[in-house]
Amino acid sequence: MEVAAAASSCRSRFLTEWCRKRELNTKWHFNALRGKQKPKLVKMRTQMVNASTYSSRISTDIPLYEVPGASFDRYLEDKPRVFKAIFPDKRRSQQLNEEEWRIHMLPIEFLFLTVLPVIDMRLQCKSQGIGYPPGVPTDASKVLELDIIRWELQGLDDMLKPSQFSLGVKGALYPDRRGLRSRLKGQLQLSISFVLPPVLALVPEHVRQDVAESVLKRLVENMKTKVNGSLLADYSEFKRETSRSSLV
Repeated sequence: MEVAAAASSCRSRFLTEWCRKRELNTKWHFNALRGKQKPKLVKMRTQMVNASTYSSRISTDIPLYEVPGASFDRYLEDKPRVFKAIFPDKRRSQQLNEEEWRIHMLPIEFLFLTVLPVIDMRLQCKSQGIGYPPGVPTDASKVLELDIIRWELQGLDDMLKPSQFSLGVKGALYPDRRGLRSRLKGQLQLSISFVLPPVLALVPEHVRQDVAESVLKRLVENMKTKVNGSLLADYSEFKRETSRSSLV
């Protein structure tokens, strides 16, 4: 607790000092750009609205053991069950309607900020090659598509909130039966785009890129782990339940 408090205090002093220097620099530029040099001030504003975009993509391809009467297609149709397998923490999620869930994600550390994202995710089942995401073969019998449709950033002061923020998640899971054995294939891409607040605008681009890509990579790898582990484990349970019910 003492270490965390000290780190928080240090971060606050750092940001306060940065804001003070940023304000002095802004005043200096404003005074220097009075009169004939106003176009330079316009150029600075133009640069401020340029958003930074970062993304990470990952795929999965693992054996899928299906049994008669309990195909993976049938399993995917139970979207609440699939969602629970991928996001098992009931305290952080709630179902909004038949296809949408709200998720309170774990805190994300980015630069000197701690962000608490709240996202609304939609799960849709698609078949017959209609509306399949790019990269999914049209002969796949069933596809589960994941997509973020709304988001909110919590835990940030107004001074630290980025503008023009956009968070995107595109994912798909489907059984591939084109070989000798069925395989579970999937793809997930997570991207963020935002304009940094003035207090963080001086952070070098290569530093921002390294940190952002590291954060995104951890998120998509965590999602892949849940698919490869929790989802397949629940599908195995689904097969056992189906088998028991067929014997009754």
